[in-house]
Amino acid sequence: MNESSIISAYALAKERYAALGIDTDKVIETLEQIPISLHCWQTDDVVGFERSEALSGGIQATGNYPGRARNIDEVRQDIAFVQTLLAGNHRLNLHETYGDFGGKFVDRDQVEPAHFESWMQWAEQQKLKLDFNSTSFSHPKSGNLTLANPDPAIRAFWIEHTKRCRRIADVMGQRQGDPCIMNIWVHDGSKDMPVRRKYYREILADSLDQILAEPLPHMKSCVEAKLFGIGLESYTVGSHDFYAGYCATRKVIYTLDTGHYEQTENVSDMVASLLLFVPELMLHVSRPVRWDSDHVTIMNDQTLDLFKEIVRADALHRAHVGLDYFDASINRIGAYIIGTRATQKCLLQALLEPVGLLRDYEDKNMGFERLALMEEAKSLPFGAVFDYFNLKNHVPVGEDYIRLIQQYEHDVTSKR
Repeated sequence: MNESSIISAYALAKERYAALGIDTDKVIETLEQIPISLHCWQTDDVVGFERSEALSGGIQATGNYPGRARNIDEVRQDIAFVQTLLAGNHRLNLHETYGDFGGKFVDRDQVEPAHFESWMQWAEQQKLKLDFNSTSFSHPKSGNLTLANPDPAIRAFWIEHTKRCRRIADVMGQRQGDPCIMNIWVHDGSKDMPVRRKYYREILADSLDQILAEPLPHMKSCVEAKLFGIGLESYTVGSHDFYAGYCATRKVIYTLDTGHYEQTENVSDMVASLLLFVPELMLHVSRPVRWDSDHVTIMNDQTLDLFKEIVRADALHRAHVGLDYFDASINRIGAYIIGTRATQKCLLQALLEPVGLLRDYEDKNMGFERLALMEEAKSLPFGAVFDYFNLKNHVPVGEDYIRLIQQYEHDVTSKR
């Protein structure tokens, strides 16, 4: 796109927003400082380097687009290329199964920080900070129940795994000088209707209490709810109600995955409620279609409402932003860029909303004025601001990234 036209369009947008008391230069500075945690598993459909097997345990990647990353070097190659197309400073989110195991099998209750040493070195070179996840799925001991399993041996295995993952995250956080956010999600549930719902939740609560008891100053733990899993449709142990209560009573970060709720649910409304009772939120931004199918994030009403609520609640300092989808039906690099840029667009729209004036209208019971301004704000020239944000950060503007990804596919991923 023509640089002078981008700058001219931004000047007009800046003037328009200034009339509503919004400094677009400051908004851009704020957006530049909001990192998005890029999920490494989009590169290879959540296969990882442990067993190189397809997913199991309540989740599924659909599609078979060519060019999947096959090893640690290709995952890093793809992530490095993704960075060149994104404005801002971002993070990288790893699952435990993406360790550098040196071609050897390391079971999950034996994993150590050493298995992520090369990741920490590489991330430092790439100016990326790391986040982390325990991995309870796709393992012979996964079954239908892991941390909620009544079998003492199975349960102990997964407790030990998750404890070790927290220690790895703590080392990562210490090395990067910034807390590593470690997410705990387990698929535990039942395909048909159980009669001991409370029993399994008692077990899960006790397992989590054991895991989180160890004080680790360089990491933060969060726990993630889910509506249901594939093959586990009737009951999920770690439901929204369970984790809302658990996080409120234990003061643990709640992970709000937007792909884990019905399309008709207003996930953004959960933000204001949860923030009253939990210390922070981890946002996993995804898109559900019919089921938790982890479609690529787009700039839709659900994602816009989510970030508007975060900004309206003055909660940017209490919310961590990450992506969590794995679309294997389209170019995987393209999926990264679409989802990340869509998330940034939603953040930008939220930051550009004239919240001060809207609050004033609301406090004065001026309902017509509030609704009218909310509607007019939807058509304000935020696109010109987003284009300038990318130009300022020396990354492709508008659709220019499409041809660059096509070239990368031609030169790199098509040869895999």
